[in-house]
Amino acid sequence: MNNNKAVVVFSGGQDSTTCLVQALTQFDEVHTITFDYGQRHLQEIEVAQQLAQQLGVTAHKVLDVGLLNELAISALTRDSIPVANELMENGLPNTFVPGRNILFLTLAGIYAYQIGASTVITGVCETDYSGYPDCRDKFVRALQQALELGMDRPLNLSTPLMWLDKAETWALAAQYQALELVRDNTLTCYNGIIGSGCGECPACTLRANGLNHYLSNRDHVNAELKRKQAN
Repeated sequence: MNNNKAVVVFSGGQDSTTCLVQALTQFDEVHTITFDYGQRHLQEIEVAQQLAQQLGVTAHKVLDVGLLNELAISALTRDSIPVANELMENGLPNTFVPGRNILFLTLAGIYAYQIGASTVITGVCETDYSGYPDCRDKFVRALQQALELGMDRPLNLSTPLMWLDKAETWALAAQYQALELVRDNTLTCYNGIIGSGCGECPACTLRANGLNHYLSNRDHVNAELKRKQAN
């Protein structure tokens, strides 16, 4: 097991790209893993491949998990379901894919086991997010414990963005001189438009509001980011 080797769960979006840029400065060897689950915009797989190559990761794996598409009915797995701004009756967005992060982090943990990596990095966030229950710190810590027990070895599920809001995530990208890369080349939009996106879906709104807040309050946001990094 190599403590200087990490696996980044990588979708080619703002959050995972920011995590990847940071990981490349912290680990000697960085692998990325992208999941093909029949998502609404398969273009994100191409974006992830391009970014992984551009940033020079050690290896990039695309894993077919199409079974998730059959089991998890969501606006992100069914073109026939429009992305809605309103919450469903259960209080969750209709873009929530049940079990997605359970599956992704478990498979990433298995991959880390096979290549001898001690860390799996994911860009989930509880502070400024879409309301997905599998993005919460409590969930990640519980799954880490389960994976460690199930594979009988230490594994760190690292969540660098967990307590950052979107403005602070932009500040983190800027800290690694990657703001323009993330702004112009990542795919966060639920409608599959690279960069600034469609400007209308919930993902684009969250992303744009965070960027505008960062650019308008750069000193304050940077100071808050440094405070959180020091804790």
